[in-house]
Amino acid sequence: MSAPSTLNGLLDAHLAAHPERTAFIDGEQRVSYAQFDALAEQGARWLEVQGMVAGDRVAVWLVNRIEWLSLLFGAARIGVTVVAVNTRYRHAEVEYILAKSRAKMLVLQLNFRKIDFPAELAGVSPEAVPSLQKIAVIDHDERTPATVLDRPTVACDLASYGGERLHRGGESADAPLILFTTSGTTKAPKLVVHPQRTISRHSSRVADAYGFAAPGAVMLAALPFCGVFGLNGALAAFAGAAPVVLIDTFDGAEGASLIRRHEVTHTFGSDEMYRRLADAVSDERPFPSARVFGFAAFQPGVSTFAEKMAERGLPLIGLYGSSEVQALFALQRPDAPFEQRIEGGGYPASGEEAQIRIRDVDTGELLPAGMSGEIEIASPCNFVGYLENPEATAEALSADGFFRTGDVGRLRADGSFVYETRKGDAIRLSGFLVNPVEIEDEIKSIDGVDDAQVVAVVLDGQPRPVAFVIPLAGHDIDPAMVIGVVKSRIAAFKVPARVWSVDAFPVTQSSNGVKIQRARLREMAVTRVLAEAAR
Repeated sequence: MSAPSTLNGLLDAHLAAHPERTAFIDGEQRVSYAQFDALAEQGARWLEVQGMVAGDRVAVWLVNRIEWLSLLFGAARIGVTVVAVNTRYRHAEVEYILAKSRAKMLVLQLNFRKIDFPAELAGVSPEAVPSLQKIAVIDHDERTPATVLDRPTVACDLASYGGERLHRGGESADAPLILFTTSGTTKAPKLVVHPQRTISRHSSRVADAYGFAAPGAVMLAALPFCGVFGLNGALAAFAGAAPVVLIDTFDGAEGASLIRRHEVTHTFGSDEMYRRLADAVSDERPFPSARVFGFAAFQPGVSTFAEKMAERGLPLIGLYGSSEVQALFALQRPDAPFEQRIEGGGYPASGEEAQIRIRDVDTGELLPAGMSGEIEIASPCNFVGYLENPEATAEALSADGFFRTGDVGRLRADGSFVYETRKGDAIRLSGFLVNPVEIEDEIKSIDGVDDAQVVAVVLDGQPRPVAFVIPLAGHDIDPAMVIGVVKSRIAAFKVPARVWSVDAFPVTQSSNGVKIQRARLREMAVTRVLAEAAR
């Protein structure tokens, strides 16, 4: 049976087969597919009342709530596009996204825990967002200001617009459904366009490939819906009829409690998220229901951490995805040997429909299995382009339709692949493309070293690796000792030419977790090398 080509086509299948089955668990509330259909209809009608028509864009700046999904499915019914705004964005990013997307309306909740939405909006220039007509406020009450950004505020009260299901004419497989951003950390991200067909088909394929349709499957939506990892996971579970447990913003203790209470089998997140989950519980095997706990590594020391988690019964599994190819594009096999299971990459959810190839970053030649180069992907679930940015789209897509990911990896003999690092992070040393993690792991195995990051700088006219090291408490790091130990273990061209101790690495927040800023580390390294030369 072919996968639905529209978002609400996923819902239609459940309405026909099991309308009263639980679709979402939101606190103490269980929402059936039939009830969610009514919520989606409310979303569609409310959007129409606000003057939104097919082709318009509505920006959604909310934490994970059922209204986020109601608006998405409602927008799909009338041909409106949702602009997913990262809740971690500050005013400069929000201003850019609203201006670039030309959103007619912004939906937000003015106050939520530590997120000060009003303060961020105060930094947005009203003149910079001329297309914005109104601000819709969740939980609107008498304290809500009459205007925000010099635009009138309206109540986002979807429940007031119920009634018989009417909206089916605005749905089109090729209609733009959602705009994701390429990064949660830059001030000028590109807007990734996904039509209904790529989102709905990918959701169905992931549901089948990763066990969401298996009996007893339950999904914890731990990551925010504003990013692909959060939304794709929730929609895949929805497609597979696995109940989705909502959590507005991730908290380790709350997440652990929900996993145990609802016997969650699937969740996806960063290594940082799993660290927080593990720290919240003391049991030897805290999550016996776990089947697929997929993760993307943003912090160093993943292998050691994953091994400790495996000892506690947490089956961490490496995966791969991006805004352009969608999250959960690939997942390693749960029954693979440990070292292979925790590697990024894996087997595409779309199976033989997805094509992966590796291209030499210098010569442009296609490479055989086992050799590292840039990962290129062709899939029916790939994005269709960057919004109103034909130059960037042409640069990202090859003439034969492959997306140039900007990631470095290698193919395996069985057709799966391994993600190694970002292309900008890979180091070309003595003619070889080297993953800095290989060097970092050797440094971290030295007594007294807590963590390490390796980047490359030009020394004596050629790229050389240099290392930043965080010592364990109470230890001092001797650079010569580190260099000597590493030199005895790996090839000479991989040995760091400099070793510097630091208290912490520069990091930045994304929708999926904390990421180390390697570009900033490279800048720090260049500054230190220049200072040495000036002495």
